[in-house]
Amino acid sequence: MAAPVAVERTAVTALRSVIQRVRGAAERSGRRAEDVRVVAVGKTKPASLVRQIYDAGHRCFAENYVQEFIDKAPQLPADIEWHFVGHLQSNKVKSLLAAVPNLDMVESVDSEKIANHLDRAVASLGRKTLKVLVQVNTSGEQSKSGVDPSGCLELAKHVKLNCPNLAFSGLMTIGMPDYTSTPENFKALSNCRINVCKALGIPMELCELSMGMSSDFEQAIEMGSTNVRIGSTIFGPREYPKRT
Repeated sequence: MAAPVAVERTAVTALRSVIQRVRGAAERSGRRAEDVRVVAVGKTKPASLVRQIYDAGHRCFAENYVQEFIDKAPQLPADIEWHFVGHLQSNKVKSLLAAVPNLDMVESVDSEKIANHLDRAVASLGRKTLKVLVQVNTSGEQSKSGVDPSGCLELAKHVKLNCPNLAFSGLMTIGMPDYTSTPENFKALSNCRINVCKALGIPMELCELSMGMSSDFEQAIEMGSTNVRIGSTIFGPREYPKRT
């Protein structure tokens, strides 16, 4: 039984290290640590390990896969601020929202179709307004979800003007093939925010930038990220099931 306990202690220690690194990066960017949200991404990890991070005082978590999310969330405290950060299929929208009443934000809205499905599902379930981020494909890879930077304004405009049950809250990017990013990726998302805020009359401070993950979050924060998604650096390597 020693191994799980060791993993849990390691994860809590890793979380504390991440928080310190976030603080340093925020200070280098001229901001406070409180200006940057750390989203702990528990993809492929058991609810028991997520609970250890919760017990250490963390409250913001995310998942990538709908079915794993639906299975895991009910096992965990109701005051968690959940984010969904994976690719979302329209036929799974309502089941996700119904199963996770404390879902606070969907960071991966990449089409008007998904925005419309989310808007209708929030209304039909009688939920409070759901925060969403528009996902932008800043690396130009066909394998990555997200709108082209040239299309982010139209999608943001659609959410803001045509989806009354959604709250447009900012922009998100994943980055390069190995899930690291470069200054160009971050700069592209920052430029999108400038254009969106100017066109829609949104104060910059009310338009989040979700960019930066385990391998690049410090650089992302230094370039203006308000939301970093940290998985393996906190929880350890992903544990994907073996295919038979």
